[in-house]
Amino acid sequence: VQLQASGGGLVQAGGSLRLSCVDPRRTFNNNGVGWFRQAPGKEREFVAGISWNSASTIYADSVKGRFIISRDNTKNTVYLQMNSLKPEDTAAYYCAAARSSYGSRSLDAYRSWGQGTLVTVSS
Repeated sequence: VQLQASGGGLVQAGGSLRLSCVDPRRTFNNNGVGWFRQAPGKEREFVAGISWNSASTIYADSVKGRFIISRDNTKNTVYLQMNSLKPEDTAAYYCAAARSSYGSRSLDAYRSWGQGTLVTVSS
């Protein structure tokens, strides 16, 4: 069973969206979780990561100050609050559970992936 990402949609530039990533098997509460995105014709890239206890968060430079990653382990859910959205943020967004207790910028550090949710930002 994959992680379940949701919350994508169409939004105007400057708007906000909140993505959610749920673990139906309740197995990632001790693991770091990351969000990645992939635009058409481009490679999947790191967006944000969070440690198992929320003590550590990391962000790509392109989203720092605009996006916030958080988690609620009582709900087995990780969130990505996206503010001040830009057209270049348009992509399919994926969440993934890390092999360790911390988030990582490397795709290889993740073991379980969600199916993706599409975010489209219009100018």
